[in-house]
Amino acid sequence: MDESKKREIESATLERLINHLRDRKDVQNIDLMNLAGFCRNCLSKWYREEAEKKGIEISDPDARNHIYGMPYSEWKDKYQK
Repeated sequence: MDESKKREIESATLERLINHLRDRKDVQNIDLMNLAGFCRNCLSKWYREEAEKKGIEISDPDARNHIYGMPYSEWKDKYQK
């Protein structure tokens, strides 16, 4: 497999993970941290850091909005227990 196809597959896989976590609002970040060692906030941080490596500046709130599908404060109010 060439590098371009590999990157396309990795990108699609990440988008599926993000969408899965958006659908599973019942799963709390603390549960993810305890079981998997990462959470939605970690994903948003990684997203921001990878963008910065490409010379693209993304704020923490914008990165979280991408991962959560809404502003983080809204997600916390609606779904965080």
